[in-house]
Amino acid sequence: MQIKQFIFNPFQENTYLLWDDALNTVVIDPGCREAHERKQLHDFIKQKGLKLSQCWLTHAHLDHVFGCQWIRDQFGLEPLMHEQEEQVYLAGPQVAEMYGVGPLSLPKSYQLISETNELSLGDFRPQLFHTPGHSPGSICYYFALDHLLISGDVIFKQGMGRTDLPGGNHKQLMHSIQEIVLKLPLDTIIYSGHGEPTSVGEEMIYYR
Repeated sequence: MQIKQFIFNPFQENTYLLWDDALNTVVIDPGCREAHERKQLHDFIKQKGLKLSQCWLTHAHLDHVFGCQWIRDQFGLEPLMHEQEEQVYLAGPQVAEMYGVGPLSLPKSYQLISETNELSLGDFRPQLFHTPGHSPGSICYYFALDHLLISGDVIFKQGMGRTDLPGGNHKQLMHSIQEIVLKLPLDTIIYSGHGEPTSVGEEMIYYR
């Protein structure tokens, strides 16, 4: 599996493309808000000959969904999210107006899943972890064979997601980090929603 990280929008959010040898590709958390950001993503997909076929969300806060409507318009893909994140997603346009970053248009059709669902990206099938605390329906995508975790805003390099937004819960987030993320193999690389990659081993030292 190959991975490409993009940094988009004023919140410096990490958007990811993941693809396999057959160029089957998923976009995770499309935060591309501006035209030049969308062009950057589109040009990379075109230059690599990637076959973008799925759009997954770790959660639905504004900075992670700015590009969802564009992905829907350009590639016909509906965003996929945990069932407990639906209300956060639906509140997006109103929250965007409140923060002064609207108007925000989001696809009216989307897919809801739980951690028991099976997803596939070509030959890759991630394990889904429901990791609430930053948001009610935060999920992490774990690719065991590739020693790779897409964590969204659950955990960052020497940090964690904020819990003061609606639906946030510090106790839940600490449980998600300590009992789910940090139980993974030490060499697991963590690709977060913001900042540089880290690893379970590095964060074990930080959270000790």
